[in-house]
Amino acid sequence: MPCGAPRRGGGKSHVKVKVCGITNAGDAREAVRCGTDALGFIFAKESPRYVSREVARAIIGDLPPFVTPVGVVVNQSRESIAKLITETGIRCIQFHGDEVPADLNGYSIPVYKVFRVGNGFEPEGVKRYPGIAYHLDAYAGDIRGGTGTGFDWSIARRVSRYGRVILSGGIGPDNVVDAIQQVHPYAVDVNSAVESSPGKKDSQRLRALFHTLRTFH
Repeated sequence: MPCGAPRRGGGKSHVKVKVCGITNAGDAREAVRCGTDALGFIFAKESPRYVSREVARAIIGDLPPFVTPVGVVVNQSRESIAKLITETGIRCIQFHGDEVPADLNGYSIPVYKVFRVGNGFEPEGVKRYPGIAYHLDAYAGDIRGGTGTGFDWSIARRVSRYGRVILSGGIGPDNVVDAIQQVHPYAVDVNSAVESSPGKKDSQRLRALFHTLRTFH
């Protein structure tokens, strides 16, 4: 199934897509051909999708101007993140650790926080955090993202009262339409559900996802 023309235009299916966990140039090119809006580069060494700054910089340097490279960080120092921005060319930061609201202030590029939704999660709590959106993922213990685990999407609808929602947690070609219909998110973040193994995207599932988005009316 070819990727075809990029997703553009109006309609309910026009939701932005970030393909996260990019570790190699081939997967980046495939995601761009399919029409992705953003690519996620994970700079947490404990992740199976970790990518070095050198590899990320080479991939980002070849991206077209309207595809946003997003740096995913977990409990890194402000100095380390500033260096990351300079050395790689990322244009947005996704905080996926235990950051407090003040940790998101003072950056030269847009930032947003990931909230792991589990027992006791309070949707109203997101309002304390600055940023361009609220990213919701499933709580999975010490594992941060990329688990393929979902959560109750009614919680995402409640969070959407306070701002834009980026929805993740096992989203792929089989359930992306349900996600859009139930949550109406600003964006979906896909990772494990379009992989053949951690850090390696499955081109057929990636193409199927974007085909589903283009044909959804």
